[in-house]
Amino acid sequence: MSSGGGEERSRPERQLADHVALSREIEALLPTLELVAGRLIDAFAAGRHLYTFGNGGSAADAQHLAAELIGRYQRDRRPLPAVALTVDPSVVTCIANDYGYEEVVARQVTALAVPGDVVLGFTTSGRSPNIVRGLEAGRASGATTVLFAGGDGEPAVGQADIVVLVPSDSTARIQEMHLVLLHLLSEAVDAWAAGEQSGTDAAAQGSTDAIR
Repeated sequence: MSSGGGEERSRPERQLADHVALSREIEALLPTLELVAGRLIDAFAAGRHLYTFGNGGSAADAQHLAAELIGRYQRDRRPLPAVALTVDPSVVTCIANDYGYEEVVARQVTALAVPGDVVLGFTTSGRSPNIVRGLEAGRASGATTVLFAGGDGEPAVGQADIVVLVPSDSTARIQEMHLVLLHLLSEAVDAWAAGEQSGTDAAAQGSTDAIR
């Protein structure tokens, strides 16, 4: 008896094949990733901050990115000011209890973000209300807003200045590609910070070289 379509898709070999095929497609996202790296480098060069967030596995991606920047990716260099807004349970539960979960990120962004900062949200669907509201608050604060998402990314794309959109509707595959992309982003910023170049042109060149 032949297996059904759902069972076939769940086979490890099929999942690995889907991962490999999608990893080839995300090469098209590298120019956009260079833009993100350039904005981050400009922000850090000016003494500004990154504020990043997500839900569930996407929260883990946000925390992972902040860890790579505050700690290091591959090089010894100065720590960079990156904050994941999902790591303080007292703040998260206070806001969720008093204002609703959709405000958990936005209220923190409103309190912390200023012009020149970067506000970066991870969401596989683009539909998480707290992520949409967080990006909206970042834009209202004058920060650069960046979205890492999948599918069509709606409605979050409407609140993002730069959108890195993985061409898939599979939550697992999108998160896998987000991890690859955040490592490429970490490499670009890491290379710049280790060399301590200055100026927008140098920052853009450094991010381009590292990502490629």
